[in-house]
Amino acid sequence: MRKVKQVYKITYPTNKIYIGKDAYGSFRYFGSPNMELVSTDFLNLPKDVQMDYTIRKEILWESETATEKELSEKEVEMIKKFQSNNPDIGYNQWPKFKG
Repeated sequence: MRKVKQVYKITYPTNKIYIGKDAYGSFRYFGSPNMELVSTDFLNLPKDVQMDYTIRKEILWESETATEKELSEKEVEMIKKFQSNNPDIGYNQWPKFKG
C-alpha cells in the first residue's frame, strides 16, 4: 500500500460538506466532523432519506512527498476555498468563518 497524503471533501445527504486531511491515504477514513452537528442535521431530513443515503468522498489533492505542514496548509486552503467552515455550507469549525 502506498503512503500518500490527501485532502478530501465529504458531501453528506444534508448537502453540507466537510474538508479533511489524511496522512495515509486510507480509502475508509471519512474524517472527524462534529457528529452532534451532523446528527442534528440528519434528524431534519425526510425519513426515507434517513433510511437510505449516500456519503461521497472526493480527493481534492494528494501528494507522496508533501510534509505534514504542507498537508495542513493545503487542508486550510481547501476549507477556505469551499467555505466548509461556513455553518450554512459545511461542518468544519476551524478556521473560524468570518462571513
